[in-house]
Amino acid sequence: MYNLIKHLLFQFDPETIHHLVTGGLRRINRIWGVKAMWKVFFQIEDDRLERQVMGLKFKNPVGLAAGFDKNASMVEDLAEFGFGFIEIGTVTPLPQPGNEKPRMFRLVEDQALINRMGFNNQGVDVVAERLGHIQRKGVLIGGNIGKNKSTPNEDAVSDYIECFDRLFDVVDYFVVNVSSPNTPGLRELQEKEPLMKILNALQQRNNKNEISRPILLKIAPDLTNSQLDDIIEIVIETKIAGVIATNTSLSREGLSAPGKLLAESGGLSGKPLQKRSTEIIKYLSEHSKGSFVIIGVGGIHHPQDAVEKIRAGASLVQIYTGFIYEGPGLVKRILKSLIFD
Repeated sequence: MYNLIKHLLFQFDPETIHHLVTGGLRRINRIWGVKAMWKVFFQIEDDRLERQVMGLKFKNPVGLAAGFDKNASMVEDLAEFGFGFIEIGTVTPLPQPGNEKPRMFRLVEDQALINRMGFNNQGVDVVAERLGHIQRKGVLIGGNIGKNKSTPNEDAVSDYIECFDRLFDVVDYFVVNVSSPNTPGLRELQEKEPLMKILNALQQRNNKNEISRPILLKIAPDLTNSQLDDIIEIVIETKIAGVIATNTSLSREGLSAPGKLLAESGGLSGKPLQKRSTEIIKYLSEHSKGSFVIIGVGGIHHPQDAVEKIRAGASLVQIYTGFIYEGPGLVKRILKSLIFD
């Protein structure tokens, strides 16, 4: 059934259809009985799926990655598809429109997307206000935070602190995004010195509160082993909770899509990242001796992809592009495979 729907949806611009579908979902979910139907089709409640990670109780280990619900406008609706956690954002202190359109492209032959959205969002004040009024129903919420495009890198720490402070009471964990390729100069913050500055500042803020929130670092799949060694050292030294591996890639190696699409700038997501993201999870897990949490994301289009990431060392997994290509039923299929793995 979803393949027929997807064929129709894929006739339209990716960003346009995203807004049409998500807006339609919000309206449909207001109809009496629809949410009960979603529960039958898409949800699994099973104690064997529960995970205690970072001091938090996840009802299951499959989450929705950041980028799908940038403004926390449909957390309650997306929760109906069986996710154990949903990550909103990336959120910046001030609203910003992002890059010029078109800025998202499907590589159907490769089951992939290229996007150069550019942290388009309504700003942290709007998102915080919205999160303060939602019903969570056992679904944990992550806050993915970044800096505004207009903020120079030397002042980036202030943007991350502002988002951290504003979202602290309405999210369960934080993700520091310095690995998106779509904000000029952002990936330079992955270098050891600026990254240590940001993470230490956030941890100092964290430790001043009566309770603390787990902080994770989202990293690029394009890092070398030497850079991954630095990441391990940074995570351990700053005592953050762990890493999300991985963000989108600048690589176009081995793709089958037409050259015109491959020439589009932006980050690649989807099936082509499956192997590399799993390799990074395994590397981080082995070389850190399992000393911090890893959330695996990248190329999960089938249950076995998620199983492989967990076997490689991930405690939890997230989907995004696979959710678009395979449909909402993917969550339930993954959860079933994890019960019997």
